[in-house]
Formats: sequence, C-alpha cells, structure tokens
Amino acid sequence: MPGYKDKVPAGYIPMPSAVYAGYAILRSNLTDGSPKDIERAVSYGKKVKIYPYAQAANPPQTVLVDLLQKNFGNTITYNIHFFETLNDFVQREPWLERDKAMIDPLKTIGIEKGKPFNPDARTKEILTAAVKDAHTWIDLKFQSVFASPFYEGTSWALPAPPEFLKGIMSNYAVPDSYPIDSRAVGYMIAYFSAKHLGAGQYYLLTIKDSNGKSFEGAKQYKLHLPPNVPVKLYWSVTVYDRETHAVTKGMPYFSRASNTPGIQKNSDGSVDLYFGTKASDGKQSNWVPTDSQRDFELMARFYGPEKGFFDKTWKMGNVKEVK
Repeated sequence: MPGYKDKVPAGYIPMPSAVYAGYAILRSNLTDGSPKDIERAVSYGKKVKIYPYAQAANPPQTVLVDLLQKNFGNTITYNIHFFETLNDFVQREPWLERDKAMIDPLKTIGIEKGKPFNPDARTKEILTAAVKDAHTWIDLKFQSVFASPFYEGTSWALPAPPEFLKGIMSNYAVPDSYPIDSRAVGYMIAYFSAKHLGAGQYYLLTIKDSNGKSFEGAKQYKLHLPPNVPVKLYWSVTVYDRETHAVTKGMPYFSRASNTPGIQKNSDGSVDLYFGTKASDGKQSNWVPTDSQRDFELMARFYGPEKGFFDKTWKMGNVKEVK
C-alpha cells in the first residue's frame, strides 16, 4: 500500500504500489499449446493466491473468473463515463507528487477530492465533445509512432514513443522530463507498461500493409516470418481492433503463434500467417479471423528475444494484401 515502510515479512517479495487499487499481470507460458499443455498452464495459474497480509495465517479462497465466459470490456470510453471514472480514481487514491499539477485544472471541470462530481447538462456536453477531440488527437500522435519503424523500410514499430519508455523504465525519475503526451499514446493502446522491456519480451505493432493502406477486416492479408525467429520461448501475432486496440469481439480466436498446435511451416522453416474473413484451402491452422466490418492492427510478440532480434540480423517484412 502507499507509504508502507515496515519491515517486509520473511518469505515475501515486496512489489510496492503507489496506489491503493491496482492489478498484477501474471503469464503462464505455453509450450506446445496442446490441451494437456493448456491444462498445465491453467493449473499453474490457479496456484496464485491473493489475500490481505493480515489474513496470511488463514487466507480466504482466491476467487478466479474465466473471462472467456464473460462479456468483459477493458477499453477506454470516450464519453462522460471517462470523467466519472477519473473522479472515482481521484477520490480513492493519494496524489502522486508528480501529478499534483492536475489538482487545479480538474477542479475547473468539477473533479475535486472530497466533493461529489455532478456536472450539469451543459458541462456534460462540453466534456463529451472534449474527450472525443482528445481521442482524435491522441490517435494522430499514435500514428506518428510508425514514422520511426523498428525495421527500416517496414511499418513495424514499437508502439510507444521513446520518451515514454525512458520515463516508465526510470519511474519518471529524470527531473527535466515528464512525457504526458506520449503517456497518453502508450496507455491508449495498452493497460500496462513493461518496466524492463526487452528482458523477457518485446512488442512490435503495424497498422498498415505493404502499400501503406490501413488493414480492412473484409480483405485478405499474408505475413511471412523468416525461419529461425530469434526467441528463447515463442512468438505470436495477434489481431486487435484498430479503434479500440482490444481483441475483436465475436471472434473464435485472435492469434497464431509458434506453439499453436498444427501450425504449418514451409520447407525452409519459415511461416506464413493469413488474416481475413475466411481461411484459404489448407491454411486453417495458420489463419486468424477478422471482422469484415472493422479495421484492425497486428501485434507481434517475441518472448525471450535473443541477440539476433535486437541486432536485426533477423527481419520481419510488411504484411501484404492477398487479392
């Protein structure tokens, strides 16, 4: 909890939090993606127990929810609900020293610690218009990230501005830098930030094909991954909704990976992945479905990236439209 300064009890690894309400992302990695492998990963995940330390002697049962069975949404709402959620956060959490500059600006729209947030009809109208404008502006900043691609001559890029990465990795310790705009870009597309990016994982995103056109769900596309992807664990490529940056609702699955059961390799060990509303004959195991009514983007993940990934002796090309 914020401000905890007591001795850490024996047997515990401290993970300090600056806020009262938070979350942790735990990943139980698969090996071959078989039913037995998935069962093993789920079983391992269920060993995690969460409880107040005060109840450590007799911890309550941890409640586990399978979100595949729930209509779960984790996308930003660009309407008045955004400000209602922001007010909840302001009421609940302590002010971080670096964020105190926002206290007075928030007061001007009716958000103040210890007071109710009750905007009138006109204020709601103004705030709704403002948050929509903010969404448009942040999306333009997001698109500018791809002006500096990871692989020269491609549209693959790390989906976070450099100044944001420097800030998050140092917990914003540099006194002369506080990248508010780039933080907005980073958290528009992701709800967490890796503090040690590259140590265990790396992410590349693309929003356009080899012709510089945005991905359309009604079209068919192909991505070629050269052989010998330099990773210790595995790689994956996931389809996300271009507008929400979340997985597309209603799809049977969202990605294909090197450990996907039945994934087909070419004779040289390379892999071709396909994206579209239907799979080509014989390509089902390498196909990821898309919604014909929605644009999308692709996120490539590399778990346990090795030297060849960072020195770019292995290079992934652009996604191509298949006529």
